[in-house]
Amino acid sequence: MADTIQLLPDHIANQIAAGEVIQRPASAVKELLENAVDAGATEIRLLVKEAGKSLIQVIDNGKGMNETDARLCFERHATSKIRQIDDLFHINTMGFRGEALASIAAVAQVELKTRRSQDELGTYLEMENSMVVRQEPCATAAGTSIAMKNLFFNVPARRNFLKSNAAEMRHIIDEFTRVAMAFPHIFFSLSHNDQQVFHLDKGSLKQRIVQLLGNAYLSRLVPVQEQTDYLNIQGFIGKPDAAKKTRGDQYFFVNNRFIRSAYLNHAVMQAFQDLIPADSFPLYVLFIDLNPEQIDVNVHPTKQEIKFEDEKIVYAFVQAAVKHALAQFSITPTLEFDIDAGIQQSDAVAKPFTDEHRQAASSSELYQAFSKSNQAHFIEKGGYSGIGGSGAATGGAAQEKAMPSWKDFFEKPATDKHTGGLPAGKLGDEEGELYFDWEKPRKKWQLLEHAELLQIQLQYLIAPTLQGFLLIHQQFAHERVLYERYAAALVGKIIASQQSLFPVTLELAPADAALLTELLSDMLLLGYQIDPFGNNSFVVQGSPADIVQGNEKAAIEQLLDQYKHFSSDVKFSRREKLIRSLASQHSIKSGTALTQVEMRRLAEDLLRCAQPNITANGRPTFIDFNQDYLSRSFGL
Repeated sequence: MADTIQLLPDHIANQIAAGEVIQRPASAVKELLENAVDAGATEIRLLVKEAGKSLIQVIDNGKGMNETDARLCFERHATSKIRQIDDLFHINTMGFRGEALASIAAVAQVELKTRRSQDELGTYLEMENSMVVRQEPCATAAGTSIAMKNLFFNVPARRNFLKSNAAEMRHIIDEFTRVAMAFPHIFFSLSHNDQQVFHLDKGSLKQRIVQLLGNAYLSRLVPVQEQTDYLNIQGFIGKPDAAKKTRGDQYFFVNNRFIRSAYLNHAVMQAFQDLIPADSFPLYVLFIDLNPEQIDVNVHPTKQEIKFEDEKIVYAFVQAAVKHALAQFSITPTLEFDIDAGIQQSDAVAKPFTDEHRQAASSSELYQAFSKSNQAHFIEKGGYSGIGGSGAATGGAAQEKAMPSWKDFFEKPATDKHTGGLPAGKLGDEEGELYFDWEKPRKKWQLLEHAELLQIQLQYLIAPTLQGFLLIHQQFAHERVLYERYAAALVGKIIASQQSLFPVTLELAPADAALLTELLSDMLLLGYQIDPFGNNSFVVQGSPADIVQGNEKAAIEQLLDQYKHFSSDVKFSRREKLIRSLASQHSIKSGTALTQVEMRRLAEDLLRCAQPNITANGRPTFIDFNQDYLSRSFGL
């Protein structure tokens, strides 16, 4: 009788093990870049084709390998970092398990060229299915060049699980960014399909952050520097006005290794408490250096989750360091002057501020206006003019220009063209399984035909119904209307697009450019006509007909930011994230005054929705004060 338990062949065991380490092209990019860093390279180049599916190549000028090491490096658990078990607790390098190259050789065709500086000739190696198919001396530059081709060629089921090229490229950029951020003293470059995406010269950490995350952060970074006997913390945080709706620009490094830690993230968020809105996330790039004996990095295959010996101490130090940085460096604009020595001898400076002076100053109209609560707007027009004249008027005009274009949405008739192309007639059942019933509002909440609606606090609408009245939250209501409109557009009812008279050129950070590329086809259905223009640039040829023209650049940047905010929730599909982002961005915001026509149009369109009473995020759009509820409330 044959034995039940069998030893797996090496090549199958390697493929199974590879699944833990190489989950997608970005996983291989991470491992190869970290190996190049460990080799002492000062220049590292990453070449990618078809988002890593056909080629990932890393070229470095590190120390290289001799012929024996070149062959041994592809064996499982072959490593130069570990000699005894205690070495695991003194790790100062990026890789140490000896699994990366073995895993790559198990699921891709690999070509290796490597040479030490003291050797005249290097070694060339070809591998397939973990087997060496060719080995010979070669002439090559000092360092190592490793190319992996046709990822998962021998595991087609796993290859079928890969996402689109745009999606996989975003993951590659994320891994590249994490490694390049940690080593600003190393030159890095990234090319995709022979087009350069990043060219990162050696420099300071601040320069590297700006190179990777965009010039918008150039003047919005606050340095963090704390040294203690237990650990050192250094890096940068963003000023509160740089906070975004997404966690994307947040990086923790422990001993130069990128980690994920919700616990330490909470420490930073607590330090920013009351400085940023509750739904915003600050930028931070923080490096924590401590004794390797105080941490365990060997708890996860990707080494992105680590265990601290005393995480409470680390939490306290991180929070204190960020608070100290925010307190030490001004987060609001200031004016600084070198005071002339003569001025310091003037009466205003030299003489004391007497009670008579204090009484005269406090009785002035200007003092009264600012010392009483909510009285600043009572400053008379003929009084204090200030340096810049009437700043309030200028600011008001700027705000009005930037206001979202909800007016077109209300003022245009409810034709197919302006309802997302939705046909008249019922598209869902009475409980609201699908989209709009554009012809009639729900009978349950039918509005009184000639009754006026009331807006209160520029945020809520009171709409009389046959059974009582509805208290509608205008922003949440509009989000629901737009959400269902966009959902219908993505199933074939394309939203009308308005051509731009003067097309706008949009330049994005590489990560955002990769994200926008992934979304272009769906955005076309939603009314955005955007063409790639090369080198992370795009031309906006058209935008949805019912939004204001002339602000396309800001609108798309905000859309990407909102999309990344939803990306943290893995249960959402790409299209779901997109329509939620657009609905949130284009909805009427609280504080916006509405006319009678606009209020009624919003209320009626809300009641035509398939699910009118909640937003896509589950927040209520209105409260129904019907006759039964009112009677019970008054004990009748």
